[in-house]
Amino acid sequence: QVQLVESGGGLVQAGGSLRLSCAASGRIFSISVMGWYRQAPGKQRELVASITRGGSTNYADSVKGRFTISRDNTRNLLHLQMNSLKPEDTAVYYCNLYYPLNAFNAWGQGTLVTVSS
Repeated sequence: QVQLVESGGGLVQAGGSLRLSCAASGRIFSISVMGWYRQAPGKQRELVASITRGGSTNYADSVKGRFTISRDNTRNLLHLQMNSLKPEDTAVYYCNLYYPLNAFNAWGQGTLVTVSS
C-alpha cells in the first residue's frame, strides 16, 4: 500500500519561493515515476513536473526555469522548489506516484499554494 503526504504549501507574495515536499510510504517509490500536479479553482488538474526513477525531468512550459523537481530515493521523498511565484501559480498541488509495470497510480491529499499579487 502506498501513501503520499504533501507538505510545504502556504501563502506567499508574488516573486517569492516555496518548497513542497511529498513523503511516500511503501516499497515502490524508488522505481516509480513521480510527479507534481496542480488544480486551480474551476480548472482541470494539470501536470506541473515529473521525474523518472533515473532522474530525468519534465516540466510544464508555464513553470520552466522557475520550478525544480527532485527526489531522494533513500528517504522516499519528492520535492518541488518553486521560485519567482506568480498569482497564476495559485492552486492545490498534488503529489503523484505512477508505477508503470501495472499502471498503478497513487495521489496525495494535496497542499494549497496561494500567491498574492
